[in-house]
Amino acid sequence: MTAKKPFGLPSMKLVLFAAVAGVIAGAAAVYVKEAGYGNGIGETASADQCAAAKDRGAALTPFTKGQVAAMSAPPAPVSLRDIAFKGPEGQPLTVASFAGKTLLLNVWATWCVPCREEMPALNALEKSVGGDKFEVVAVNIDTGDEEKTKAFRTEYAIDKLGHYRDNTMGVFNVLKKQGLAFGLPVTLLVDDKGCLISAMNGPAAWDSDDAKKLVKAAAGI
Repeated sequence: MTAKKPFGLPSMKLVLFAAVAGVIAGAAAVYVKEAGYGNGIGETASADQCAAAKDRGAALTPFTKGQVAAMSAPPAPVSLRDIAFKGPEGQPLTVASFAGKTLLLNVWATWCVPCREEMPALNALEKSVGGDKFEVVAVNIDTGDEEKTKAFRTEYAIDKLGHYRDNTMGVFNVLKKQGLAFGLPVTLLVDDKGCLISAMNGPAAWDSDDAKKLVKAAAGI
């Protein structure tokens, strides 16, 4: 089976689809599942915990251009350490489980067309830059069992990304409550202490030179 090809610069049609259709189709499903899921996020992190991340986000401004121009630093320190999901073996994980690594945390679903388009590019970014200091953590929020997600990963040759899952949609819910997620996909750059550096809603060409320069600058590699 032929692997799907990563897309380049997102078209205006695709960006509008992410902003409108993603909100309507994705967020509508989220609204009916608003109960607690054992997930969490710091409302506003203490100055001692994440103040440096805000400065790091501001320092990355020269790199948030071109195909990652939509990435922006948060107005106040935010901790994502308690965001919870399951790992490749079904083991419980949180962002804190990756302490010491800078993360590109991406939330996606197989029913989200822009998500499907950008997953090969995220896979290529992990292949190119992933290592001891940086990882793309793409968390799938499809409800139900894993079969649809596994079939998608096989069809699109997603072989470098860990199979991270949250079939409760709790990850999206807590990010939405914090004003960080409005639809899918949503992508957050997180420092090695679990603090938010910058974020964006909508798709991007994560295999581009612009994206690689941004994550390398964030991770110090």
